[in-house]
Amino acid sequence: MTVLPAGCRVLITGGTGSFGQTMVRRLLTHDVGEVRVLSRDEAKQDAMRQTVGESRVRYYVGDVRDLDSVARACRDVDYVFHAAALKQVPSCEFFPLEAIRTNVLGSANVVEAAESNGVSNVVLLSTDKAVYPVNAMGMSKALMEKVAQAHARNHPDSPTTVSCVRYGNVMYSRGSVIPLFIEQIKAGRAPTVTDPQMTRFLMSLEESVDLVEHAFQHAQAGDIFIRKAAACTIGDLAEAVCRLFDVPVKLDLIGLRHGEKPDETLATREELIQAEDFGDFFRVPVDARDLNYALYVSEGEIGAGPVEDFNSANAPRLGVPQIMDLLRTLPEVRAELALRDPALAC
Repeated sequence: MTVLPAGCRVLITGGTGSFGQTMVRRLLTHDVGEVRVLSRDEAKQDAMRQTVGESRVRYYVGDVRDLDSVARACRDVDYVFHAAALKQVPSCEFFPLEAIRTNVLGSANVVEAAESNGVSNVVLLSTDKAVYPVNAMGMSKALMEKVAQAHARNHPDSPTTVSCVRYGNVMYSRGSVIPLFIEQIKAGRAPTVTDPQMTRFLMSLEESVDLVEHAFQHAQAGDIFIRKAAACTIGDLAEAVCRLFDVPVKLDLIGLRHGEKPDETLATREELIQAEDFGDFFRVPVDARDLNYALYVSEGEIGAGPVEDFNSANAPRLGVPQIMDLLRTLPEVRAELALRDPALAC
C-alpha cells in the first residue's frame, strides 16, 4: 500500500459514486488530514455522510462543469482524484454534448482549478472505452486523456502533475452488469445478455484504487497508467452468476446496445511499443515532442516493430469456475448470497 503524506488533503470529484466511495474509504486508512467529496447530488452526499461517519470527510456540493465550484473545493488541497463523469454508453450516445460538457470540459476545469490552487498531483480516471473509441462516452474519455497530455506538453514546468489511470470494467460498480444480473435473478428473471461471445475485462474496485495511489506518488506529467486484467465472455459471466445463486442457467439475449463493441482494448500496440511494463500495470509516458517535427526527422528514431494490442479477446481468459471464485471475493456478492441462502455465501 502506498503511504500518502500525513495530514495531506485530498479532493475526490464524483466522490459519491462507487469508485469515489471506495477511494474515500481507502484514503481514510491513511493518516490523511482531510478528504473532500465534490458532487452535485446532495442526497447521495447525505447518505454517504451517514454511512461513512468520519469527521475527516467534508462534502462540497458542486459540478465539474462549473469552474468556480471546482476551484472552491481545490483550495489548500494536495491531491485531486477526478472520478466525476458520465459513464453510461447508451445515455452518452443519445446526449453526446452532455458527455463532452462533463467528461471533457469538466475535466479541463478540474485541471485548471487544481493548477491555480497549487495542487501537487491530479489523477484522472479513464476507461478502456477510450481506446479505439466507437461511442460518445469513449470518445469523450479519450479527449479527457488528451487534456492531461496537452497540459504536460504545454506546461512542462508546472508544479501540478496531471496523469491518467485507465481501467476495464470494475466489478459491481454502479451501473455495471453484475448487480444487474443479480437483481434480475432475485426478481425471478433470466439475466439479459447482449451477446454471449462479447468479452470484457474484470477487476475489483480495490485493485483499481491501488493504481490511483501509485499514480499519486509516482506519476510524471502526462503519464497514463493502465491496469492489466483478466477477461471473460459475457455469457460465461452470466452463467457464473446463475450458478453462484443456484438458479437454472437461462439467458435472455437482447443484442448489442447503442455504441457497444464486441471486445474492449486497454492498451494499443502503439502505446505498448513505448510503455514500461511493471507487472500489474503499464506506464505509458507522454509523447513530449513539440510542433517542430522537422527537428526529429533527420535524427529519426526507429522504434520496435508493432505488437498486439492488449484487449479483452487476447487477455488471459477466465472460465466459469474461475469467475465464480472471483465473484465470491466481492463483499457485495457475498452479502447478496447470504441474504438468499447463508449456505451459498460459504
